[in-house]
Amino acid sequence: MGPLISCDDLPVTSLPQPPTTPTDPHSPTGHDHASHGHATGGSPGGHSHGHSHGHGPAAPVSKHLRKVIAAVLIPFAAAVFVGMAVLWPGGAPAHERTGVGFDRQTQQGTVVALAKVDCKSVNASQVPPTGDTSTPEGRETQAAQTGECKKATVEVASGPDKGRAFFEIVQPGAPRQLEKGQEVVVAYAPDAPRDLQYSVVDVNRKLPLALLAGIFALAVVVVGRMRGVFALVALVVSFAILTLFILPAILQGSNPLLVAVIGASAIMLIALYMCHGLTARTSVAVLGTLVSLLLIGLLGSLFIDWAFLSGNTDDNTGLIHGLYPHIDMSGLLLAGVIIGSLGVLDDVTVTQTSAVWELHQADPAMGPRGLYRAAIRIGRDHIASVVNTLVLAYAGAALPLLLLFSIANSSMGSVANSELVAEEIVRTLVGSIGLVASVPVTTALAALVVSADRTGPSAAATVPQPARGGRGRRRKR
Repeated sequence: MGPLISCDDLPVTSLPQPPTTPTDPHSPTGHDHASHGHATGGSPGGHSHGHSHGHGPAAPVSKHLRKVIAAVLIPFAAAVFVGMAVLWPGGAPAHERTGVGFDRQTQQGTVVALAKVDCKSVNASQVPPTGDTSTPEGRETQAAQTGECKKATVEVASGPDKGRAFFEIVQPGAPRQLEKGQEVVVAYAPDAPRDLQYSVVDVNRKLPLALLAGIFALAVVVVGRMRGVFALVALVVSFAILTLFILPAILQGSNPLLVAVIGASAIMLIALYMCHGLTARTSVAVLGTLVSLLLIGLLGSLFIDWAFLSGNTDDNTGLIHGLYPHIDMSGLLLAGVIIGSLGVLDDVTVTQTSAVWELHQADPAMGPRGLYRAAIRIGRDHIASVVNTLVLAYAGAALPLLLLFSIANSSMGSVANSELVAEEIVRTLVGSIGLVASVPVTTALAALVVSADRTGPSAAATVPQPARGGRGRRRKR
């Protein structure tokens, strides 16, 4: 295995040195080719000046430590990819469509005509038989019956019935209004009467989503340059592992927790090394991420079982359980916690490792304890912002649900006790604990690894010396 990290160009003094000063044997002039300078005058009034060039990453860790890191990570990586090969599903299992929710046959369509009609003439809605309009449902149906509806003519644009037209009635209070020329998604129900086989279920958003994705990719490449390109490639690989391995393997009946751990580990290895290089710095970040993921898995398993969270809380999870009753829904919930935490964990561990490396480069004499203390202060700021971000992200996703509880005047205790909210609480807190733990774990690992090189036999050659700026040393008289 080659070096995990490249060496720095060592800064040297460009002035003439005493005869005992070693020179570069490969340089034709006998001087170090990394520096240059000149001196004028041999009198006390004479002066000399020079400068040196240094670039590249921090000095590497010792060869022995590189072997230790490789001895840990290579078997781990091999186990991950062997696990993927063993559990590789080969595609999602086939099933007969139910026609419910996302499990419907869909085609593309286009609104070719739009006409205004009286809602009552097309029997858009009916007032309750009791005539009671004091309820919200009664008032809504009465308003829809007396209002003006739209009659859309929709043409099927794909599939075996391409060119076939059908009508769609849009009520005035409907959340989705149609416009002429608009592209839509239509559902096909082959068992329904011919006039009711097709219906509009959504609008086609492919163009704005594709444009937004293009703007995102352009921004990443313009700002990140080649590293941005590698980040986009890693993102594509992550989605490929998710859609080609994790999801089909769970549907095939594999243990969701095992699949999530193997898939998340593969994503972690590929994304981190692709974005940040095959270096000791990246390897330490991988180890810190791995330890944090194990902690998240253990805590998640413990509290999901203890809180009796089934993972079957809405129509979508209910449909999955109905179609594939062999899937462990609580295991699926834990798998989601692990995968959801991975992205933020990568950010925290890479940042902390980079902070330790930069601190060591700024002060090579700093020991592991000093490095840890300095870097953990950076980590505390990172913890505060990341945990707040994670909590707000989950709260934003559950905002409609929280509004429903607010409308019902439910107490905070009853809201937190409901399974829907309890799942998000466990997801948020378990992920946050893993994030918090990743900071001291990764910082300690990085401090030990980067400072251990100072004890090696070639420590003097690997510790970069501070470059001298301004005037050089005067010649001795």
